[in-house]
Parts: sequence; structure tokens; C-alpha cells
Amino acid sequence: MNKDLVTAYDIVEERRSDDLNSNVVVLKHKKTGARVLVLENDDDNKTFYIGFRTPPVDSTGVAHIIEHTVLCGSEEFPLKDPFIELAKGSLNTFLNAMTYPDKTVYPVCSCNDKDFQNLMHVYLDAVFRPNIYKEEKIFKQEGWHYEMEEEDGPLTINGVVYNEMKGAFSSPDDVLDRKIQNSLYPDSTYGVESGGDPENIPDLTYEGFLDFHKRYYHPSNSYIYLYGDGDMGERLKWIDEHYLSNYDNAPVESYPTFQKPFDSLKLIKDYYPITDDEKEEDNTYLSYNYVVDKTTNIELGYAFQVLDYALCQGQGTPLKQALLDAQIGTEVYSSYINGILQPYYSIVAKNANEADAEKFETIINDTLKDIVKNGFDKNALYAGLNILEFKYKEADFGNYPKGLVFGLNAFDSWLYDDNMPLDMIECGEVFKKLKSLIETDYYEKLIETYLLNNNHKSFLQLLPKKGLQE
Repeated sequence: MNKDLVTAYDIVEERRSDDLNSNVVVLKHKKTGARVLVLENDDDNKTFYIGFRTPPVDSTGVAHIIEHTVLCGSEEFPLKDPFIELAKGSLNTFLNAMTYPDKTVYPVCSCNDKDFQNLMHVYLDAVFRPNIYKEEKIFKQEGWHYEMEEEDGPLTINGVVYNEMKGAFSSPDDVLDRKIQNSLYPDSTYGVESGGDPENIPDLTYEGFLDFHKRYYHPSNSYIYLYGDGDMGERLKWIDEHYLSNYDNAPVESYPTFQKPFDSLKLIKDYYPITDDEKEEDNTYLSYNYVVDKTTNIELGYAFQVLDYALCQGQGTPLKQALLDAQIGTEVYSSYINGILQPYYSIVAKNANEADAEKFETIINDTLKDIVKNGFDKNALYAGLNILEFKYKEADFGNYPKGLVFGLNAFDSWLYDDNMPLDMIECGEVFKKLKSLIETDYYEKLIETYLLNNNHKSFLQLLPKKGLQE
């Protein structure tokens, strides 16, 4: 990178990363404090994103609605829907925007230099200079509005995000994921629905919507990521001259709120909608859930993925097999979820019954105690680690560009600690250490500490119920 082109930035770190096959440059914009991560390499499938911390305080879906609306025209691109035009006419290899529980990200990828520059231009103009301040109808169209098809007809609510979330709230698996998160973080950012609850979306006013954008869509609250080949210095110079330099430093309090650990297990019974034709028997979800430290504990996060494989993911693993042998549900699965400040681990039995609840809990605890006492199958731990390490070394993400996945995964630590932009994606040494610990009682101790002796957990029974759908 030509340092003469990036005088508007402080270079925080610059080095070679063999793990990522890239020259790494971490920068901070001098005037605004915007955070920047650059991975320079010879990959012609370039990636750019700009992201913002966007922690919601309610379930009106304001972050999700803004994600939609900023892509409905901007100062330099006043088309009604530039996103659709780009999707049709661009040479992009990826084009999207995503709302997470505590952040919103706008990534683009392209192998064509001119197209890549244009995509960056459209997205930066969209987030910083959207037409939402000029046209309230964009908010109504994408968020919510009242409408009446006939003069004497009923007053109904419509809107792109409103309808999208009505669909999401009718999906049992989506409802389960949402209820798990709500059960574990009732007093924090993660206790509300960032996508929007259809019951609460109509509570969002146009003024509240604009206030959210003004607060969070500022360079001082931004994360900018560039990956691939080409002149990165020139791109950063252009970003500064066209956008960042127009702003002053305005620190934003946007760090997600931390959920205080529970004193005891939370037992929660809730419901999801089924149609009149669906049966209630063999249709319950049972989910045992644990909060596992913080996502910035990188070693623990990867260790839990290894542990998960040996415990419940692999064929014939002890916990999955014990629950299936007891005929609790027809499908048993588990998941370790990071990408939020406080990760969690869930064990789920699907197509079960409410009457199975006590047995479900007992089998989980007895199986975990047995593993602590007698140890894991070491071969299962090696297998789980080998799968993780292979995926890491191959960096093969299917149809998704490598730079995109690196960038989104980097956010899992960078968002919570400015000094950790690479820790989640540059972890070859972590895998070496985890392998060396397999022949010790390290993984058994994790079960003891974070599962058996952890009071920050919930037991969710999600029952089917007719008549909940409109």
C-alpha cells in the first residue's frame, strides 16, 4: 500500500499474515475515528463492506427497516431502487445487506475493478446520504403503513419489512431461535428483536426512524473492510475525500449491553403457531441453553465447536444418542452461536412432547456428568478439530467469496474490541493449542465449568398452539 495515499489515516498495524495469505493493514481515520481493516492479496474477487453497530432498544425493527430504506435511493444515486438495478446490471459476485442483533453490514464483491469501485460508491452514498430524509414514503413503503383497499374495507397494515417479519414469526425454527435468545438475554440488546416484531413494528415513528439513522450511521461508528487485489491506497484516499472527510469525530455510545448472569436456571414455556390441520402431539421443541463467556474469548469459542462435535454433532455421539434412545423427539441437534457479545450453546430436541421435558433435562445432565467423570472419546475430539482446521486451511466457502466470509467473521471479534480485528480469522495457533489439549482433561473441564456449573442458562419448552396465526 502506498502510504502517501493514506495520510488521512493512522496506520495502527501493518504486517504479513501467512494464515490469510495477505498483507494486513489496520487503520483508523484521523478525523472521524472510522475503523478500517485491509487484507491485500492477489485475489481478484474483491470485497468491500461498511458496517455499523446498531443495537436496538425495542422490537420495532428500526435497524432492519433502515437497512432496507437506505438502499432506496441516495443523493448521488436518486433511483427508486438502485439495489435492484445493481443486482440486474452489475458484475458483482455478491451484493446484499444484513441486519444482525447488534450490527448492520453492507457488503459487495466483484472481480471487475470499475464495477467494484461503482459498488463501493453506491453503498457509501446509500448509508451516508440516503433519500430517507427527503421522502417519508420510503419509510412507509419499506417499514409499515396503513392501507384500505376499499372505502368500507378493513384498515390493514402493510410494508416490506412488516410482511417479511410476519413470515419469519410463523416459522417454528425461527420462533425457537428468537425465543432462545430472548430467554438468555432479557435485560440486554439481545432480548429484543432487531428484525422487528410485527406486533411492535407499527410503534415506530418516522421521527424515531430518522433519529436512529442519525445516531448510528456516522463514520465514528463505522467499520470499513477491503479485501483483494488492486490499489487499496487509492481506494482509501477516495473514501476519505468523498465521504469521511465531510464529517467530524462524533463518538457514539453503541456497545451492546451486557446481560448480567442469572442466579439460577430460567424455566420458560412458550408457544408457536400451527394451523388447524397440524397436530399438537409430537410437535414440541425442547431446548436447553447456556451462555458461554464472551465472544472475544477466541480459544474458548473454537474449543466449544470441537466439544460440540464430540458431544452431539457427530454420528453416535453420547448426548445425541442418549436422547434418541430415550425417544425424545425425532431430531436432536445442538449449536454454538457466536457473533454476539455473549455466545450461547443450545441442545434441542425437535418433534418431542411436553411430557418429555423432565426426562430431557435429566438425560442431558447425567450424560454431561458421565463425560466429566469418564472422559470424552478422544477420537471424536480429534475428528471435530480436524474438520474445523481443514475448513480453516482450505478457506473454501462454497458459493460465497473468500473475502466476504473473512470480513464477516472478522466482525465477530472486531465489533467488541477495536484491538481484535483479526483474532477470529487468524487462528492457526489456536488450533495447534486445542490439539495439544485433547489428551488432557481440558474439554471435560469446559463441560464442568460452562455447562454443569453454569447458572446462566434456560430451559425452553416451545409448544404448538392453534389459533395464534391471524
